[in-house]
Amino acid sequence: MNAPRLLVLQPSESDPLAKLGDWLEAEGVELDLVPLKEQPAPQTLDGYQGVVCLGGEMGALDDLEHPWLADARRLLSNAVAQRVPTLAICLGAQLLAAATGGQVRKGPQGPEVGVLLVAKRDASGRDPLFADLPFTPDVLQFHNDEVHLLPPGAEHLAASPKYPNQAFRVGESAYGLQFHIETTPEIVLNWAAKDPDSAACARAHHFDLEFLEEAHRDFEEVWQPFVARFARMVRGELSPGGRLGTQLPLV
Repeated sequence: MNAPRLLVLQPSESDPLAKLGDWLEAEGVELDLVPLKEQPAPQTLDGYQGVVCLGGEMGALDDLEHPWLADARRLLSNAVAQRVPTLAICLGAQLLAAATGGQVRKGPQGPEVGVLLVAKRDASGRDPLFADLPFTPDVLQFHNDEVHLLPPGAEHLAASPKYPNQAFRVGESAYGLQFHIETTPEIVLNWAAKDPDSAACARAHHFDLEFLEEAHRDFEEVWQPFVARFARMVRGELSPGGRLGTQLPLV
């Protein structure tokens, strides 16, 4: 049996697959990485059994400077319509929301940065990926924009005190995570160096290497099994979470 093939959209070289790639490959998933700044996105999802969209420093609607963002939104909308399991992280989650009728804006409370908790919402107990997570898992936050309004029919899966729309599912199997699960300490330190103003919003010790290494060990304990469940969904071994709420591509 051929390995399932997963399309990976990478908007920025500063946010690679990193640990997420390791976890997916360990599950026998074949990864087709498309660096969107350098390579055209595919026209269709034919031949793919899943989609991942990673983060980046640009805004989800910054098409004038990054015209390929429209291609990413189109593919994410198609993934929802075609019921292709999808995992969209940070900017990816904002692109997913914008592509399916939600609203994204600059966060009015300023950047959300550091190793923080999110809290599961009631709907998460019925979701095949979120049900087995701890009630308040640790995550890595590093964003300035927020998903202000969820897409119509989306399931709200996790929240934080600062920005409520931290995780959601659109349709049967397209997941948006406002936070990061894929990082390494080195990646986070690179972000802090490139964006010191945002980094200054976190507690100072959150960028100590020893603290980040311990935090990432905690991330792996929680989020590697989550990614394994996503891989099972990609392979068709795990039933999706709900009925399709969005019937047609919206961009």
